[in-house]
Amino acid sequence: MILDSARRVLRIEAESVREQIGNVGPSFESAVEAMHVCRGRVVVTGMGKSGIIAQKIAATLSSTGTPAFFLHPAEAIHGDLGMVVRGDLVLALSYSGETDELVRLIEFVKRLQIPLVAMTGQPDSTLARAAEHAISIAISREACPLNLAPTASTTAMLAMGDALAMALSEKRGFREEDFAALHPGGKLGKKLLKVRDLMRRGDRVPSVLPDTRMSDAIHEMSAKLMGITAVVGPDGILRGAISDGDLRRLLQADPDLLSRTAGDCSHGNPRTIAEGEFASAALHRMEESKITALFVVDEKGALIGALHLHDLWGVGLF
Repeated sequence: MILDSARRVLRIEAESVREQIGNVGPSFESAVEAMHVCRGRVVVTGMGKSGIIAQKIAATLSSTGTPAFFLHPAEAIHGDLGMVVRGDLVLALSYSGETDELVRLIEFVKRLQIPLVAMTGQPDSTLARAAEHAISIAISREACPLNLAPTASTTAMLAMGDALAMALSEKRGFREEDFAALHPGGKLGKKLLKVRDLMRRGDRVPSVLPDTRMSDAIHEMSAKLMGITAVVGPDGILRGAISDGDLRRLLQADPDLLSRTAGDCSHGNPRTIAEGEFASAALHRMEESKITALFVVDEKGALIGALHLHDLWGVGLF
């Protein structure tokens, strides 16, 4: 009985989301266009369960490139109307389209000539008629056995809000790096960090010229604490590298190693990466090659930085 009830609810809610595909049409498109040209904020409002969904939609919009915030309609008509200014756009959520607090809020919105986008299940409601863009979220029935409690309707509202946010994000050309910039503290943001965000630069990058004596090259490796040094030509182009492992192998083969030059002892084709690649790609490359450092080069092969495994550990990229 319990499992049957749960499955019935899930079937009804899944169907309510599928129904929204048919509700996406010209009004949806015009709403996205209006939100795209909005020079202010998208003010998302709703009462009760719709208000909870409105908070989530506002958060999704904000995190995907559209400045937005939630305005409680009851608080709005008791002093918070000052949060809404000319240039903003209001996205109002109400399945019935007759919520008293929202209807009263509409009067103020229209007086300021603020564009209104409605999301409602009733196309002939007060809210829908007042809106410049009315998006239908009509469903066949609620998942509640009594067909009363907002269940399938709020699921449909949430799904349509996500559709709005994602369509708008794509229209804005929102990129992975933009997402990372708005999520610096979360795991998603860390996954989208670029090599340029973490790489060592300038004097922190171990490098020597090809004619540098090996005794000095070893000093450079010790001073920069990366277990490796780049060998760079006078033109700045990366010519090779010498690692701790190279040193051990060279010392076994050549007791007079310290009298030789870095150019003599370096290995060519060191592992490199571009600064625009994701830090997660750098981690994968290190793990795949069983190394702990990568040199960062530009499109001409010039050395511009270095990245160590510890730099990735430092931001929790594991």
